[in-house]
Amino acid sequence: MSEREELLVAFLKRAGWGTATRSFLQGDASLRRYERLALNGTKGVLMDWPAGPDAPAEGGHAAYSKLAHLAEDVRPFVAVGSYLQSLGLRTPDIIASDLGHGFLLLEDIGTADFGGVIDKGEGPAGEALDDMYRAGLDVLVALQQAGAPGPLPVGDGSTHEVPSFDDGIYRIETAMPLDWYLPVVMGTQASDGLRAEYDAIWTALWPLIEAGPRTLILRDFHSPNILWQSERRGLERVGLIDYQDALIGSLAYDPVSFLQDARKDVPLEREEAMHDYYVQAMKNADVRFDAEEFEAAYAALGAERALRLMGLWPRLLKRDNKPQYMVHMARTQDYLCRNLAHPALSDLARFVENHFLKDAPAAGQIAETQA
Repeated sequence: MSEREELLVAFLKRAGWGTATRSFLQGDASLRRYERLALNGTKGVLMDWPAGPDAPAEGGHAAYSKLAHLAEDVRPFVAVGSYLQSLGLRTPDIIASDLGHGFLLLEDIGTADFGGVIDKGEGPAGEALDDMYRAGLDVLVALQQAGAPGPLPVGDGSTHEVPSFDDGIYRIETAMPLDWYLPVVMGTQASDGLRAEYDAIWTALWPLIEAGPRTLILRDFHSPNILWQSERRGLERVGLIDYQDALIGSLAYDPVSFLQDARKDVPLEREEAMHDYYVQAMKNADVRFDAEEFEAAYAALGAERALRLMGLWPRLLKRDNKPQYMVHMARTQDYLCRNLAHPALSDLARFVENHFLKDAPAAGQIAETQA
């Protein structure tokens, strides 16, 4: 038994869960590890998260998690989850914690992730899919009406200062297609001149993203991280997980993540209808809401997100030997084109057409040639 396993077993014993059955739960690509627990008919989820950056620093640069303001221990998860609950939103209760070693015993809030719901076409109790989308947007409206929070208490006497979506994150993410899509998909390297042209376009778009009030953004508000709660009512029907990397930023960030889901098709008609629902809900909630300002930010952040993913999928293929993610490329490009139709993104649209889309091979061909 490893030293960490001994610490984990001791934690479960202290929590009264020492005799629980344990089964591995598929997690994400981070250092976090999860297990589903069962004890006398009660279920729980163990989060095992050793503190530290996602990867060691290389070449004199800080670790990616620091540059991208990703959480490096359990404290942000605890702080943000508690804050969301204070707004009446549904997050797992914390049954027991050992913050120093990075162990959390969480309430199990089910397995009805939104991706499975989309595949089925309705909720577990027969809920209409559009009603569920509207419920997700209601959560965002409630969250955004609370504004941008200050330092959040963790519970051990410390606080978590929620970082901002800043120029550093912006430049890292916008560079992804130059770093990975061009060489892996298009078979070419970005010249210094091309990078300068592309960077200048994004510099000009930054004011669109910075416009408007600031809010807490969950950052990954999309199908894998939303668990439908059929037995609940109101805002609590939407269960939230994976919010430890939350940022302060634009109102448009989470709506476009949700309505242009990277892993599930959202037909244009549904996106437009749900987008209109959100805009009207925000107008009803706050007369100061600027719909035109929001539209520009939505398009700019949607394009930024799509281009980041267009770089991520080839990186997972080439660097991490995970070709299965290339199946999302066509969907991502479709979302990108939706956003590029906004007139404020005309320069970016021309650049993308000339350098990323023109004569681009199909995703299946790319995976085959890189195998």
